[in-house]
Amino acid sequence: MAARPQRKGRLVNIDDLRVRLMNEGLDADNIARDPFELFGEWLEVANSAGIPNAHSMALATTTPDGQPTVRNVLMQGVVDGGFTFYTNRTSEKGRALADCPKAEGLFSWLPLERQVRVRGAVVELDDASGDAYFAGRPRAGQLAAVASDQSTEVPDRDYLVKRFNVLEAANEGREVERPPSWGGYKIQVDRVEFWQGDQHRLHDRIVFSRTGSRWSTARLAP
Repeated sequence: MAARPQRKGRLVNIDDLRVRLMNEGLDADNIARDPFELFGEWLEVANSAGIPNAHSMALATTTPDGQPTVRNVLMQGVVDGGFTFYTNRTSEKGRALADCPKAEGLFSWLPLERQVRVRGAVVELDDASGDAYFAGRPRAGQLAAVASDQSTEVPDRDYLVKRFNVLEAANEGREVERPPSWGGYKIQVDRVEFWQGDQHRLHDRIVFSRTGSRWSTARLAP
């Protein structure tokens, strides 16, 4: 798995960087790139500029009755042409993905006038992947994952806090086990769109579409 870039301290003046990126736009060299390499460079720029949680994406899914739903998740890496994330499989998004295993993710780096959309079918990652990632989470995050039946109704905040405290005491001195319902997903990307803002609102958009192992590219009107 590709390592997730860590947030760095701000190394550049973000206003100057935004203006430079808007002036540069997306030239022909960008169209010739591998979309995952280009995404990695854009993510590194966002991290270097100090964008908080630059690896987070708004994940859109669809319920069985056709209702679109969206929420932010943390993208944890790019693996074999896909973007990975972890969650409770019994949550609202987990149930939606079980019924319609397709999704779109949106990375918004608005201080840089940039965004990236990724789209494709979604597959579950194996238990070994879930175990490895869960083991690397901060202990408090592990306990929170066990304490929370994500998306279910709870009587109040104290209920969750008490449940967390009980689990913390029960697991003192031993490793916290990954809940069976908690695991990973991968968006098997077949469409990636890069959007670069323009000061005159004539924004620059390039879309990469995959058929089999081949990528085709096109420009889109803003």
